[in-house]
Amino acid sequence: MNYSKIYYCDIANGTGVRTSLFVSGCRNHCIECFNKETWDFSHGEPFDEEVQKKILSSISPSYVEGISILGGEPMEPENQEALLPFLLELKKALPKKTVWIYTGFTFEELFDEKKRCCTEYTKGILSTTDILVDGPFLIEKKNISLAFRGSENQRIIDVKETLLRKKVVLSPLMQ
Repeated sequence: MNYSKIYYCDIANGTGVRTSLFVSGCRNHCIECFNKETWDFSHGEPFDEEVQKKILSSISPSYVEGISILGGEPMEPENQEALLPFLLELKKALPKKTVWIYTGFTFEELFDEKKRCCTEYTKGILSTTDILVDGPFLIEKKNISLAFRGSENQRIIDVKETLLRKKVVLSPLMQ
């Protein structure tokens, strides 16, 4: 997997101070995507062990709440394969840090075996995820006043509660 960029001490892509990782590769190609350069899977730099260690180090201070993973598309199969071991290591080393994932797929699609986003890695990734911002960016539903999302169809999902209750539970951040 490649990544396009990393923002350390980011306050725009989730609550609190975070590190934001923008992965490369996306087949969704949303109209007016803000990050078209990340559609190419070979864009950017390799997400190697050195980069992963630097990210873990960046989120270890007490003032950093966690990591946000955006794209591109983190839930493309190729990206899931690379992200799962990293997220498992992150949760082992820093269990109190939060994980946000932004995806153009809906939560329901992530569990639909007919969709490319449902892989052998999906459940493992979601088990490490605290917040999932789901759904494609839709230009006709664009709303710049929304927190942490670009269009009104996108949801901010409390993944832990959703998995526990077996139904989508929206985060209070939706308001």
